[in-house]
Amino acid sequence: MASSTPMLTRREFGGLAAGAATVAAMGGVNAAFSSAAAQGTGPIKVGILHSLSGTMAISETTLKDVMLMLIEQQNAKGGVLGRKLEAVVVDPASNWPLFAEKARGLLSVDKCAAVFGCWTSVSRKSVLPVFEELNGILFYPVQYEGQECSRNVFYTGAAPNQQAIPAVDYLMNDVKTKRWVLAGTDYVYPRTTNQILEAYLRLKGVPADDIMINYTPFGHSDWQNIVASIKKFGSAGKKTAVVSTINGDANVPFYKELGNQGIKATDIPVVAFSVGEEELAGIDTKPLVGHLAAWNYFESVDNADNKAFIDAWHKFIKNPKRTTNDPMEAHFIGFNMWVEGVQKAGTTAPDAVIDALIGVSVPNLSGGYSTMMPNHHITKPVLIGEVQADGQFNTVWQTPGLVVAQEWSPYVEDTRDLIGDWRAPLSCGAFNVKTGKCGAGGGKKV
Repeated sequence: MASSTPMLTRREFGGLAAGAATVAAMGGVNAAFSSAAAQGTGPIKVGILHSLSGTMAISETTLKDVMLMLIEQQNAKGGVLGRKLEAVVVDPASNWPLFAEKARGLLSVDKCAAVFGCWTSVSRKSVLPVFEELNGILFYPVQYEGQECSRNVFYTGAAPNQQAIPAVDYLMNDVKTKRWVLAGTDYVYPRTTNQILEAYLRLKGVPADDIMINYTPFGHSDWQNIVASIKKFGSAGKKTAVVSTINGDANVPFYKELGNQGIKATDIPVVAFSVGEEELAGIDTKPLVGHLAAWNYFESVDNADNKAFIDAWHKFIKNPKRTTNDPMEAHFIGFNMWVEGVQKAGTTAPDAVIDALIGVSVPNLSGGYSTMMPNHHITKPVLIGEVQADGQFNTVWQTPGLVVAQEWSPYVEDTRDLIGDWRAPLSCGAFNVKTGKCGAGGGKKV
């Protein structure tokens, strides 16, 4: 079932207009950089910063693999600027301080032209000062909480209004949800996302007594008491749903316990933001059938581009059972944007590439093109899917077009007046439209 056409906010409309103007002005950017010679004659190094061990390996290993595939494909086309690409793979091992150490090595020792990596927001927050200090480029491929807009990061995953807010709207309008459980892993992404969602629910008239919030540590395995509490909360005679920001391998025992306590999707549906095809692969999906996930891509999307991507993935990985998922598509989009940005700039120099990337449009795998906007976020469709017995998703709702990311939440008082725009003359990640000044939280290039 398709949604009605989403209303664009003033900020989104401005972003669209700015994006169109940027695309029109790209000829000037091309002219400015077309004469710049490619730096060096050796391979261009590309950093891959994903956990290959620890609690997040279940999600991140596949992102390393897809990056290796994309680099191999680009090298088969002749590389970039006539130079081969060389992957530099490191394992930060689900250790957040180690992410920063590995990022510093990729930029200062390996001299990587760009880095593709991180999953959790705590890992991104860990590396952010390193990328800003060393003027590196990070492509971040996972849905996140927003409330950030760095010049050195390109956010190819969803902002809250491209995943969390539409999911709540679907549960409220289509499922008629009245009581809400906001369940998450205890770190920055779930806490900030739930701050936004709680404010949004209260704005929609949901009383505080109908909102239950719960956090658990990474790798949490004993869900019996928590699920019992959810079951009790849902027994008040009002339709109840769980909005899950549980990350990593803790999802497996969580869904298993829902099944153990007889909670079906028809009773208390769960909509997850971090459970995709990769997490479902290899586990018993019976307890999950009918539960939901909100993403911007599903492997089950039926179009020629997606079929070609899946075929190439299976050929590369030599395993026809390996699935694709949303963060893989985000890396697909981000990598192709980086390649185009480097080619437009005529150099791998970070400042030139950062400027050239704004306005770049490349195909996504859900249908159509995604564009890098001045806030360093991309346009994306939003899809909600039901878990099927085979571990795939059946899309039950989607936006009719692309949604422009809100990097700063309009539902949080401290950020409702902020926008990010990294084009001159603003060059600001947190511009206050009321004061006309560049505020904290995004920095300004001087």
